[in-house]
Amino acid sequence: MSLESSIALLRHLTVLTLVALVPSSAALSFIYNGFQHAADLSLDGSASILRGGALQLTNDSNNLMGHAFFAAPVPMLVNKAVISFSTAFVFDIVTVGRSGGHGLAFVVAASKVLPGASDEQYLGLLGKGNLGNSSNHVFAVELDTVQANGLLNETNANHVGVDLNSLVSNVSEPAAYFTDDDGRSVSVPLGSAQPIQAWVDYDGSAKVLNVTIAPASLQTRPRRPLISQVIDLSPIFKEDMYVGFSAATGKLASSHYVLAWSFRTDGVAQAIDLSRLPKVPKAPAPPPSTSTIIKIVALSCAATLVMVVAAIGAAFWLRRRAALAETLEEWELDHPHRLPYKELYKATKGFKNSELLGAGGFGQVYRGVLRRSGNTVAIRRISSNGSQGMREFVAEVASLGRMRHRNLVELRGWCKHGQDLLLVYDFMPNGSLEAHLFGSAGAGAGVGVSPSPALLTWEQRLRILRGVASGLVYLHEGWEQVVVHRDVKASNVLLGADMSARLGDFGLARLYEHGAEPATTRVVGTLGYMAPELTVTGKATTASDVFGFGGLLLEVASGRRPIDPITGVNLVRWVRDHGVKGDLVRAVDERLDGWYDKEEVRLVLWLGLACSQWRPEARPSMRQVCQYLNGEEEMQEDAVLVFSDVDSIDFGSLTSLTWSSSCQSCATMSAGSLRRGR
Repeated sequence: MSLESSIALLRHLTVLTLVALVPSSAALSFIYNGFQHAADLSLDGSASILRGGALQLTNDSNNLMGHAFFAAPVPMLVNKAVISFSTAFVFDIVTVGRSGGHGLAFVVAASKVLPGASDEQYLGLLGKGNLGNSSNHVFAVELDTVQANGLLNETNANHVGVDLNSLVSNVSEPAAYFTDDDGRSVSVPLGSAQPIQAWVDYDGSAKVLNVTIAPASLQTRPRRPLISQVIDLSPIFKEDMYVGFSAATGKLASSHYVLAWSFRTDGVAQAIDLSRLPKVPKAPAPPPSTSTIIKIVALSCAATLVMVVAAIGAAFWLRRRAALAETLEEWELDHPHRLPYKELYKATKGFKNSELLGAGGFGQVYRGVLRRSGNTVAIRRISSNGSQGMREFVAEVASLGRMRHRNLVELRGWCKHGQDLLLVYDFMPNGSLEAHLFGSAGAGAGVGVSPSPALLTWEQRLRILRGVASGLVYLHEGWEQVVVHRDVKASNVLLGADMSARLGDFGLARLYEHGAEPATTRVVGTLGYMAPELTVTGKATTASDVFGFGGLLLEVASGRRPIDPITGVNLVRWVRDHGVKGDLVRAVDERLDGWYDKEEVRLVLWLGLACSQWRPEARPSMRQVCQYLNGEEEMQEDAVLVFSDVDSIDFGSLTSLTWSSSCQSCATMSAGSLRRGR
């Protein structure tokens, strides 16, 4: 025999000797704050003491029974009267899955061997064949986690019951405790895998049994017991009884543990030191159900999707941040009216197609709302190559930004971003003149849009022509430098809310000092408006702007494009042919249906022909054109018009045209002064 076995046997014999020597009237008391050295316990079935000191009655296997009794018998009868006894213990039921089984019980029995005991709902105490037998001599307080189909007088699947020779409880109450302050009942889940303390006290004189439970975390014992019942145990008890615990599992499994135990006869059991409770093994995770697996997969997919979306979002954010970042060159800081690219990006919603007003050979135009001021603007986006050319371009654009005239679209600012140049203009709500003349849905090269262009009256047309002429006079003579627009056409004439005209799109404009020679540049412009000398000299002058305005005069009066896109007919030659035949008014726009002034129409058409002459020196200046349109000067013409093979018209040979008194002032014209001129 080993030394440890010898010591254990010696301790066991010592306990038996001490109990045998104690008179029956003397009190017996013991306490276990953990069961590390509990050699005086008698275990059978699945019961065992774990290394950490917990007494395990069953594990999580099915159909087990486990018993643990104090090894020595306890005197319970004195002169055939049951003596008082008190016990306190801490238990822990760890359930596997959603429900477990079945429960454990504090037991006082005549023998450590329980004949006929069965598992499942019988808790290892009795069996189906000996329920209710008076020869059982078994008293138990059960802590049950399963309701056995209502056969055993159980209130629910989480209850405390008192059993006398049977598992049909004399008393059964839902597991709970009563608070000391307001007496409120608080449920105690017995299978919660948390330590729970129980107290069982029996008063032998009054024959009253009190049972109390509470979570071990409560620290103090509730004053009001869960069960308080008058019970005579004298028919149950013999002189010597064994005290201990029993537990069982069935098809449902739980691990049943007792962590500490205190017992006393003829007095109150010692308080358990809750700080010394041993730990119990954690319950293994139950295998996931099909629905749980589906949920896990769905959540995993959702989490993966969220991560992917977040990664894509972060990538887009970083990309957008990089796209909005600006690296300014030193020369950019020297030019005024510069706007941050980020502000223009946000104003156009990231240059969305929904904000696109129009597109042409010289960039795209977007509607935008500046967040700082709330003003609606038009933003032209131009792509360019070469930093030197960009610098010169910005210098000229910045200069143009200083121009102010009621008939010019005002340049609000500019921004250079990479190879893009952005020009910010006033937004013109009624769109371009081209849209109203020809029903074009787009904004053309302008900086506005009219959702449903209406046919212009003759009065409106003449007012528009006067406004454009006034703006060109300012460009040619009224500003600090000579500005050649180089792209005068109907799509670059924008109409304000009051249908007043403003010349816009200075993207092709060139500047030179008054009295100086214009520099040679590449030939740019729009076919039908380009002066013929540009292809020879490459120099854009004020006379080339006059030629473009001549095409505009004929276009507005006739309602026809400078070059018909279908027939290819040249508008200048077509109007000239009517003039040669002496029927110039026949060239007027038929849609006016005769609602115009003949003299005003003749004046505009003759001016259009005069401005469209082949030789630059033969054309009038814009100041002269403006004076004729405003009735400040009278035009002269000979009786015979002479046109050379190159379509020239001798401006000085034009005979006198009588100017209608109704058009002496652009502002005083009225529809009433017009007459039908068939």
